[in-house]
Amino acid sequence: MKNSASNPSTEKACAKQASTEQALQTQAQKILPVLTTLFSSLHYNEIAHQRVSQQSDSGEANYQGLTRGQHPQFGQVMIKWQLSADSNKESADLAYEADVLKSINISISENSLPAIAPPILAYDNVTIQILKPSSQLTILVMPYYPNGSLASQLNSQNHSRLTNIQKHHFIGRSAYLISHLHNAGWLHNDIKPSNILLDGFMPNHADNSSITPDLLLTDFALAEAINDDIAQNSDKNSTGDSAAGTPAYLAPERWQGQGATLQSDIYAFGIMMYETLTGERPFNIDNQSGAPLREWAIQHCQQPVPTLPLEYSGYQGIIDKALAKRVERRYQSMEEIVVDLERL
Repeated sequence: MKNSASNPSTEKACAKQASTEQALQTQAQKILPVLTTLFSSLHYNEIAHQRVSQQSDSGEANYQGLTRGQHPQFGQVMIKWQLSADSNKESADLAYEADVLKSINISISENSLPAIAPPILAYDNVTIQILKPSSQLTILVMPYYPNGSLASQLNSQNHSRLTNIQKHHFIGRSAYLISHLHNAGWLHNDIKPSNILLDGFMPNHADNSSITPDLLLTDFALAEAINDDIAQNSDKNSTGDSAAGTPAYLAPERWQGQGATLQSDIYAFGIMMYETLTGERPFNIDNQSGAPLREWAIQHCQQPVPTLPLEYSGYQGIIDKALAKRVERRYQSMEEIVVDLERL
């Protein structure tokens, strides 16, 4: 049993988080009205700011956000924006994501394949007076998908309504998307349900249980171009943050300091596949953990893959191979998973 006494380090961390959130809220009150005016001048209306976050880059605070709106030409849109205090350069993260999206969509178009990612409706860099006399605002505009993401279908309320046909569709289509992303020359590095968009109709009634929406991959901020070293050498060390990504979906070798590979995307897919079937992730940690990253590392690196409920036993072999702790025992390509799923 855990000691119920208060933990000074936890209390200190909570106080720091509260202070950070308060500072962000104060800055948001300055930033968002200016952005609303700017977006209105660009012919966006029905503007609703949905998320604002902050990161520190070389001592300068940068802000990112998602804003929903309506445009006379594009219809309903989602505006992804990044605000940098440096007016001499575009916001690198969002500019990089836009370049990745362009590359993916060109590759898919050239090979006459169905879309696997949202199209870019507009992209722009604007000098604006907010943080300093002049700051740089980068804007990436994509369609708004009213059905949200796969994550919304896997919450406790909606998951119980999903049929096995729908679950298999979500799994198979996600595998297809990731396979074609790899063939287009990119690793995603943050595969998870919230990065799978539902494009199309999602039924709410049992009578339409066999009707399922199409899916799209989104959020390519952590994507990496595949080269021979990445694709063929799973022991290659990462030159950046080896633990970049979402801890709940991060492969064992990433926790051990190794770089991203096809197999790390496959592992994340395996976590998502288990979650789609059961409504729960195969590995979890105590939300009150004082060292959450260490706890996640232990779960991924040491805990065995759970056994699926009997009704999903046909998927167990795929789950076991997708979530193999050792890279060489894992699937070597998403195409192999697509074939095994089709056999089911």
